[in-house]
Amino acid sequence: AYPAQELATRLQANGLQQVLFNAPPGNWDAGERGLACLPGREAEFREGIAKAVEYAKVLQCPRIHVMAGLVPQGADAATVRATYITNVRYAAEQAAPHGIQILLEPINGRDMPGFFLSRQDQAHALIAEIGAANVKVQMDLYHCQIVEGDLAMKVRQYLPTGNVGHFQIAGVPERHEPDVGEVNYTYLFKLLDSLGYDGWIGCEYRPARGTAAHATSDGLGWLQPWL
Repeated sequence: AYPAQELATRLQANGLQQVLFNAPPGNWDAGERGLACLPGREAEFREGIAKAVEYAKVLQCPRIHVMAGLVPQGADAATVRATYITNVRYAAEQAAPHGIQILLEPINGRDMPGFFLSRQDQAHALIAEIGAANVKVQMDLYHCQIVEGDLAMKVRQYLPTGNVGHFQIAGVPERHEPDVGEVNYTYLFKLLDSLGYDGWIGCEYRPARGTAAHATSDGLGWLQPWL
């Protein structure tokens, strides 16, 4: 990992702002996708939150995404859920004094089979139970379309609650540039404007245009209408 101060220096030098990053998700190479729901891994989770909060402070980053994790095979569902709630509450308590939000992201089971959190209603119910004002939903419209669809109505339902802290987008179904696929993001952007959303929209996709060496920059033409 790069030292936090080095990242902060590079952000400042390039006129950039870090608006979100993920807390340590466990052993990614071994297939782990977060620690929050894993019974018995609480100490490691807390160490990761401490590191994430320190980085967020140095980077002046106001949001940390805490990945839920894959439900362990054979684990008791009630224990997994209770572990998740306890861990997220802890993360929220550590982040709150620094003005940092903790974000929860429902992720589709096609890309991450067994992921604990997959639906918007599930995420909002958990937020209500956790009861911390700085816990919000990271509403990834790519995942939401795959799991539930009906995106416009979901946005209309949940954005006014004040519990959506960040949006992410990608083309569906291949997760390429947002202007490729079945989702009409032009319509959804206008909807977000009409509902008064003034936050960030993250672009989390796999670039497919241009040469491999320049795929990200070659694929940014879809942004032109909004610049």
